[in-house]
Amino acid sequence: MTRVLVVDDAKFMRVKIREILEEANYIIAGEAADGEQAADLYKKLRPDLVTMDITMPVKNGIKALRDILTFDPKAKVIMCTAMRQQRIVTEAIELGAKDFIVKPFEETKVLEAVSRVMGH
Repeated sequence: MTRVLVVDDAKFMRVKIREILEEANYIIAGEAADGEQAADLYKKLRPDLVTMDITMPVKNGIKALRDILTFDPKAKVIMCTAMRQQRIVTEAIELGAKDFIVKPFEETKVLEAVSRVMGH
């Protein structure tokens, strides 16, 4: 089973992703509300996949992505973005993010991105 770390500063967004993924039989390994928590939890939990919000307090998603990829260059991270963040998404993909999903989350788009990244 694929274990996922869900990262977003908005609890309702984490809940939405959790519901979509659990319904599709993914296991939520953990949740983080900022990039610093995300990097720490990644190191502890070693999930198969991370969904990472870009705009967060303490440490944003780009910085957390860098930290995670420094720790584990093979990490699979999907960035979660608002519509008008194309430049930042491009930066994240160039850094090593595997895919992105746009808010508000649509179940099919989330599951398609996860399937692409996980090779299902």
